[in-house]
Amino acid sequence: MLDPVSRVRRFNRAVTSAVGALDTSFLGRGRPLGAARVLNAIGHGRSDVGEIRDYLGLDSGLMSRLLRGLEDEGLIETHAHEDDARRRVARLTRAGKREFAAYETLSNTQAEGFLARNSQREALLAAMDLIASALTRDRIALTEMDPRSEEARYCLAEYYAELGRRFKQGFDVSLSRDPDAKDMRRPRGSFIVAMSDTLPIGCVGLKGTDQGYAEIKRLWVAPSTRGLGLGKRLMDATEDAARTLGIDILRLDTNSALPEAGQLYRTTGWREIPRFNDDPYPDLFFEKQIRA
Repeated sequence: MLDPVSRVRRFNRAVTSAVGALDTSFLGRGRPLGAARVLNAIGHGRSDVGEIRDYLGLDSGLMSRLLRGLEDEGLIETHAHEDDARRRVARLTRAGKREFAAYETLSNTQAEGFLARNSQREALLAAMDLIASALTRDRIALTEMDPRSEEARYCLAEYYAELGRRFKQGFDVSLSRDPDAKDMRRPRGSFIVAMSDTLPIGCVGLKGTDQGYAEIKRLWVAPSTRGLGLGKRLMDATEDAARTLGIDILRLDTNSALPEAGQLYRTTGWREIPRFNDDPYPDLFFEKQIRA
């Protein structure tokens, strides 16, 4: 009765009922969930019809029907892409923007209600993050961003907080060799953020130097996404960025209090080397040649 499959199916039934997935009038706005999700995707900046279809996992026929219905309601307009007539783009009309805003308000109120009814708020959110990451692992996007962006600063704050919890002596970023933002922006370096839908869930920086090598810094993956291979994806993306910048050798440092990091580096072609900086926190140092 309590076997894993039964537990998953119970969860699926609970979610579909709680969010109104079976309602013919999602959140009381007169249209089912599918149409509301398409409207939501367009309202959040997705305009390419093919991209929206892939994002929502819809087949072409259903996508066409949903778009046609929204057009008939006067909520969206679709037309050919200005650079490729084979592609279609969709935009909200003035009425569509009002409807999108109404859905946003109702959805936020619904989410607040879920949280208000549960005394274990943080545990509930952590469980939701874990499940959402597992279900959307194939749609996690790696995006190069300015390290001063809101998303990057969120990831770095989470990274510093985790180091503070895991290091015996704590962690004070002012004592660390914290790279300047300009060293992690092209043409000197790069900063990559992993995005799951609209949420940042991981990051890594490539710090340019004038010493014949570049450094990988600030690799962090949210707890909810660990075990999904995201750390390796971030490292691979950073190596690719380094190659495009003409960088031949990469170095990094870490602390033995982070054994999963050391394991990742050792199994992906990095070799241990002597200390190459005076940062007080790391005790392990690695190097990798990425171009012959």
